[in-house]
Amino acid sequence: MYRVKEAFYTLQGEGAQAGRAAVFCRFSKCNLWTGREKDRAAAVCHFCDTDFVGTDGQNGGRFETAVELAEHIRKLWPDAPGRPYVVCTGGEPLLQLDKPLIDAFHAAGFEVGVETNGTLPAPEGIDWLCVSPKADAEVVITQCDELKLVYPQPLAQPERFLGIRARHYFLSPMASPSVPDQGDDPVKRSNTQKATEYCLAHPRWRLTLQMHKILGID
Repeated sequence: MYRVKEAFYTLQGEGAQAGRAAVFCRFSKCNLWTGREKDRAAAVCHFCDTDFVGTDGQNGGRFETAVELAEHIRKLWPDAPGRPYVVCTGGEPLLQLDKPLIDAFHAAGFEVGVETNGTLPAPEGIDWLCVSPKADAEVVITQCDELKLVYPQPLAQPERFLGIRARHYFLSPMASPSVPDQGDDPVKRSNTQKATEYCLAHPRWRLTLQMHKILGID
């Protein structure tokens, strides 16, 4: 069974695919945090601002088979020209995403993107793999399309991940998890300046901003 918190049609907000139309399929559960506030302080990843608990979000639910979930996601893509693109995210999608589901997405016409913390092996067949390391969690994926690091993280400095082979290296300024998306966030403003300075000093890295939050979309 696949457990999905929510699924929605939007524009990719960050990284090399920013601005591209996509269906986001957010899986429930993560291996670095329970998603419950009472556990945040002790979690490996304590700055997450995403709700991935349960299956009660928009278009969320439980799906018995890979084909059933792929058909559900296909209904969210518009009847218009353009290659269908699904982004599997979470939580941690690789707790659930497997080869049968990737095959079902492909059969439904989708290109498959994944956003993962990199602590679990990736199944074959993923078309676009984005790794976003968290704190001191061990990263087992050594090659990806895109390395996107939330910055700054004291236990996850950019230099630590230069051994990961990627086509693109991005820094995403860390926001405060307690500030609403449209609210003033002095922590994010400060971290955006720090990330900007780091990219200027280390031009392998590129700055990426959360465009979907700037636009006020999902």
